[in-house]
Amino acid sequence: MQQAYKYNTRVGESGRLELTVPVPPGTAVEVVVLAPAEDNCADLVQAAQTSLGFWDNPQDDADWNNA
Repeated sequence: MQQAYKYNTRVGESGRLELTVPVPPGTAVEVVVLAPAEDNCADLVQAAQTSLGFWDNPQDDADWNNA
């Protein structure tokens, strides 16, 4: 069974990463580097959050409460 460890760190000088891990010295490990993905939905989230006032009106509330 494999044990996974997750670390959040920054790439240092010359593209180097330095981590202290709870694995005995000399143990073979596999390293997977996941670069942050582009957030293509940020503008949609912003639009959804800024337009919530549309739903907060007495006429709409009355219609839904009496449906």
